[in-house]
Amino acid sequence: MGADDGITRSTSTGSTRTGSAATEHAEDIDVLVLGGAGVDTIVYVPELPLPYADSYMIDAGIRARAGQTGDFVALGLAALGLRTHHLDFLGDDPEGDLVRALHRDKDIALTAIPQPAGTKRAVNLVGPDGRRLSLYDNSRGRPDDRFPEDTLRTLAAASRHAHVSITHPGAEALPALREAGVGSISTDLHNWDGENPYHEAFAYEADVVFVSVTALTDPETTLRRIAERGRAEVVVATAGAKGAYLLTDGELTHVPAAVPPGPVVDSNGAGDAFASAFLFGRLRGEPPYRCAEYGALAGAYACTVPATESAALTRDALLARAAATGRQRVSGPGTGRASASVPPASHGGESDHADDGEGRAHQAQ
Repeated sequence: MGADDGITRSTSTGSTRTGSAATEHAEDIDVLVLGGAGVDTIVYVPELPLPYADSYMIDAGIRARAGQTGDFVALGLAALGLRTHHLDFLGDDPEGDLVRALHRDKDIALTAIPQPAGTKRAVNLVGPDGRRLSLYDNSRGRPDDRFPEDTLRTLAAASRHAHVSITHPGAEALPALREAGVGSISTDLHNWDGENPYHEAFAYEADVVFVSVTALTDPETTLRRIAERGRAEVVVATAGAKGAYLLTDGELTHVPAAVPPGPVVDSNGAGDAFASAFLFGRLRGEPPYRCAEYGALAGAYACTVPATESAALTRDALLARAAATGRQRVSGPGTGRASASVPPASHGGESDHADDGEGRAHQAQ
């Protein structure tokens, strides 16, 4: 890219460079996060579903804050001490300013590609029990959007791992990541129904796949199909208060949910926290079951953070909680846990995953 490419790059020390080739003197990156940058407007409502009325008075206020799936994954990784770089499209607008400020304040490196259509945004209606309904603005992108090839390859070549959000144009970036030599790739399919073809490129190209059980009629069959048709070494199905299900080496095991360290106020970001802590364990060389235990602890913590805030479990806190709850290293070459089957998701009101709406959003912007 030339000096007038308009790309803004902030380093992990908070300084900003614009228009030079991406990371001219790139330090090693533990995790490159692609996509999923945006702003949510949080509205606390008296109940969900919200009955029709002409108007509602919102005593808690209506607040906008940076933090969609890619932002929260990057936030969680950085809090755990991993060198994290976030790459996505941002508009020259108030929402983009909020995203840039989040990364600056949390010391997360960011490369922002100019987006004339504006920064991704959503409205989250949050009920008293922490469940949410998300309304995504699908106009903040264009079908022909692509990450600049040289920027993507330079960052990928410096990265141990890449986590690819299912926001557009993540699928088009997958081949370039492999060709650039990134060590491994993960993705979160969120509330995939197991049938929507949009998700298949992500599901079958990633080495680690996360998915919510929320929309899956036969979760175990879907997990096994991902492993059989793709290159995934690990497939994880998150199930909210029911825990998670881990498929690795053909063996399916159940990972119990962790007890939240405080009152549950909002499930937003719990799935992203789970993925971040899982990847933290994987990059430390931990076995998959222990990685999933880390994920359960981080996800439980995220449920205690109000939707209007952006906070993540730190490395020291995660390891201390793991030690305190007896979630210790698993011995042996496998998971060391009994096999399990994944029950169909309950649709009686429980939010099985923090990011259930992401799978429907940003598919063809």
